Amino acid sequence: MTSPSPSIMTAVTVLDTLVRTGMRHVLVSPGSRSAPLTYAIGALVDAGVLEAHVRIDERVAAFTALGIARASGAPVGLVTTSGTAVGECLPAVMEAYHSGAPLAVLSADRPAHLQGTGANQTTDQSALLGHHVRAFASLENYTAADDDPQNTAFHRALAALTGRDPESWGQPSDQAIGPVHLNIAFDTPLTPHEADAQILQRWAQSLREGVATTAPPHPRHLDFTAESWLRSNDLPAGSHRTVVVAGDGAGALAQQFAQKLGLPLLAEPSSNARFSPVAVPAYRHILAGELGQQIERAVIFGHTTLSRPVAALLANKGVERAIYEPSPPPWHQPGALDYPVLESLRQLADFAGKGGKTDQGQPWLHAWVQAGAALQETLRQKVADYRTNGTYDAEVDPRVPGFSLALRAWEACLEDDAVLLLGSSNLIRDLDLVAPAAARSPQVFANRGLAGIDGTIATASGISLALNTKVRVLCGDLTFLHDLGALNIGPLERTPDVEILVLDDRGGGIFATLEHGQLGRTQQFGATVQRFFTTPHSANLEELASAWGKNGISLEVVHP
Repeated sequence: MTSPSPSIMTAVTVLDTLVRTGMRHVLVSPGSRSAPLTYAIGALVDAGVLEAHVRIDERVAAFTALGIARASGAPVGLVTTSGTAVGECLPAVMEAYHSGAPLAVLSADRPAHLQGTGANQTTDQSALLGHHVRAFASLENYTAADDDPQNTAFHRALAALTGRDPESWGQPSDQAIGPVHLNIAFDTPLTPHEADAQILQRWAQSLREGVATTAPPHPRHLDFTAESWLRSNDLPAGSHRTVVVAGDGAGALAQQFAQKLGLPLLAEPSSNARFSPVAVPAYRHILAGELGQQIERAVIFGHTTLSRPVAALLANKGVERAIYEPSPPPWHQPGALDYPVLESLRQLADFAGKGGKTDQGQPWLHAWVQAGAALQETLRQKVADYRTNGTYDAEVDPRVPGFSLALRAWEACLEDDAVLLLGSSNLIRDLDLVAPAAARSPQVFANRGLAGIDGTIATASGISLALNTKVRVLCGDLTFLHDLGALNIGPLERTPDVEILVLDDRGGGIFATLEHGQLGRTQQFGATVQRFFTTPHSANLEELASAWGKNGISLEVVHP
């Protein structure tokens, strides 16, 4: 009887472990060296164990996997062949590292005896993703036997994917969850022979019967006293002029904390905390004014990256600051911050105190909410005038069309219960100013780990596939153009439900809002800013989108 192929058995062993660890989705890009993984994945798909998604562009595949991982919270596989294919994954891996997404890159490689020989499509892949993965394992002829020396590295990678302690699997890790790189060397034969085919079928069927359909829960460091404190009548004795800053991914806890203490909540759109009477609209403008100068303390939830006024606040050593982190964060290293990291909501409350009074004797929260409401009413009136008349003063209020489109996207998501994905351009900042602080808000995602514009459409596709829901994307024209390849979804694939709203201002309009905008109006630097920063284009976005055929993605372009 023919012996099982080592490459096929290695693929089976690796995938078996990942599925048992919670992986239910995998992205596959075509390649020959990765064939053992692909055939094994095909068997799992046939048995209904996992769902595979095929993308011909590895960068698109990686961001699609990122979207699924972020939406589901479970490990997602990403299969590539060797060589440049692995490098294409780097941008999404970098975002996954800083946003804490459990992405498992399964890169195929040549065996050790071909390394350094000039063999086709062969390079040193061991450090290709560098410091942007939480763990790396190099595997060849892997059997998972107790005496296999490769076990240690593989188990550390599994721990990094799931938030477990590699030395004590039932305990949470003291490291952040994030992407891992499994570099798997395959020697020929790369295709299954008859015995392999039988093994694949039996294995996939046994795995279907042996694992649950849902991913197992992952142990995390949690503040187990948070819920009891929120339900209690306990309030801190002191009062301070404190603001609660909710960055990306802060969640409802930030809202509950601020509301209980009566503190103004400065919530970014992707914080998913902006649904409270204590949330302050247009807070960026207030920070720059008199009330902003009276802040004594600031407490932080989530990853704050969006606003320069917030960044200035958190860098102000005259303001006492603390950050709430009940589990290891992906966005900074321990000891890197110059203010305390607190794991208990009760401790954070003692630090923050109740809201005090302003210099004018007004209740602290009331002053902020009142100022925010007044600013938002002014902005909304400008939007209403623009929608009625179709005109605006571009010199005085250049962002009015952006305000209008951002508010429209927010309102549309409330109407049809779609998820909102925000590109990293002017529009997310426009929405930050005009989005209401209401009882309901859409679920919002944004790639704020590194805040790049790349991979936005692919990420939206992944979120839609993971949640089986509509995703509405709000982005600028350069963000759209940067990810055109994500529109290429083959006819054999399950299509996402994605609607893209693009504000086409014919280039990188965000730079006009930065220091470059002022320089762009000077004779010396005007041409430099226009060419190298604004980067105007002449693309017809609608025609580009229609060229990809039916893919579950629709596009509406708005020209200011």
